[in-house]
Amino acid sequence: MPDSTPVFPPYMKSLQDALGSSSDVVQLPLAINKAEAQLLFVKTVVEGSIMQDTIIKPFYEIADTEKFAEYLNGMPNHLQIPDSEEVLKKLVQGFVLIYCNENYLLLEIRKLKNTVPLQTVLESTIHGPQSAFSEDLETNIGIIRQHYHQPDLFIETMELKDLSSRAVALAYDRKKVNTQVLRRLKEQLRQIDEPLIQSAGDLAIRLTPRKLNIFPVSLLTERPDRTIYNITGGKIIVIVDGSPFVIMAPVLFFDFMVSMEENYHTFFISLFNTILGWTGLMICLLLPSFYIAFASYSPEVLRTELTLSIAGSRIGVPYPTFIEVLIMLLFVELLTEASIRLPKSINATATTVGGLILGTASVEAAIASNILIITIAAVAIANFVIPINELSFAIRICRILLIAFTSLFGLIGLISGFLFIIIHLVNIDSYGQPYLRIPWRDKSSEKEVGSG
Repeated sequence: MPDSTPVFPPYMKSLQDALGSSSDVVQLPLAINKAEAQLLFVKTVVEGSIMQDTIIKPFYEIADTEKFAEYLNGMPNHLQIPDSEEVLKKLVQGFVLIYCNENYLLLEIRKLKNTVPLQTVLESTIHGPQSAFSEDLETNIGIIRQHYHQPDLFIETMELKDLSSRAVALAYDRKKVNTQVLRRLKEQLRQIDEPLIQSAGDLAIRLTPRKLNIFPVSLLTERPDRTIYNITGGKIIVIVDGSPFVIMAPVLFFDFMVSMEENYHTFFISLFNTILGWTGLMICLLLPSFYIAFASYSPEVLRTELTLSIAGSRIGVPYPTFIEVLIMLLFVELLTEASIRLPKSINATATTVGGLILGTASVEAAIASNILIITIAAVAIANFVIPINELSFAIRICRILLIAFTSLFGLIGLISGFLFIIIHLVNIDSYGQPYLRIPWRDKSSEKEVGSG
């Protein structure tokens, strides 16, 4: 009885050996009459139903090796064979290697990720669109195309050099983009030498030129409307495969204080919301330091009644004001982190009850004054008024630095620390563009500079 074991081509056998004896690596022979073909693929990243309809079923229907090879060459998702190392990467990304009519061909039949647009979580609005990006690269590009119907929208794709070989796409308007910024961003993407990058946030950190800078120089967003709004302003969008967030660059400091909700209201309502946002930023940054400065160093600045009220509320508190402030801020930071880590079904209740118990118990135990509890509560509320989360983290760190300056030098230290932060912001650039530049619109060219 003749041996019916299929004979696989040496090149395909060497690729299978390079992939190892993994249980999801499949080498499949196809044969009918005199027609033969060989398939090599990783079944966990290949869509089996599509492979059945586009390769296996047509092979048995055509039943001719030469005609089947012509059929494969006419498919839009086929790829000519690169070098062996690239072939191995393509196989683990969802390509199928086909040997037919003494030729090799790669066919893309990757299993799609979550292609359904998600709901906004971090940047929710009342009147604006509620849909966000998905975790699939091509789906996100399609979402941008559907919202921006301009032929000047250009998409460039590249592959990162990390272990995951993650695909990245750049989207921008060719007429509005700054070519110097585009060139610089491409160079930084090519120069990234990290073992593993798993998300857009991870990539944004790797693109930060100065590691000691606490202010973000690129903006992460999950909203397609914010993305389109910034493309019209000449910004570049970096889309990372497998991440529901996109990166926008270059950015200004003022971009982080823009909420998309402002675009869906009248001028005065938007102005009111903008003032609330900046007021929340100042309260979050400066209020604890003001409390220390006025309570410990310069009580004469305040009205006499308020000064006596602060002094009376601190009767029995055994710590200096800066220790008192740091203890309560630590409690607030712990509650904030707990609200992120806890299950959604209980986090609101747990943090609310925890905050009430900590505030009441701290006053009764004479660890903190009543006025400080009000101050810290205002700071905690104002912290969530900042529209973009990355800026919120930076402000929280700057708040600690201002507390340190104020504890050492009083009101003069607060003013000096605030000026130091302004000087630091002036010296930051986002891919060569000034970070603290005020956004404006050039009326002569109708080209928006520094959109939100």
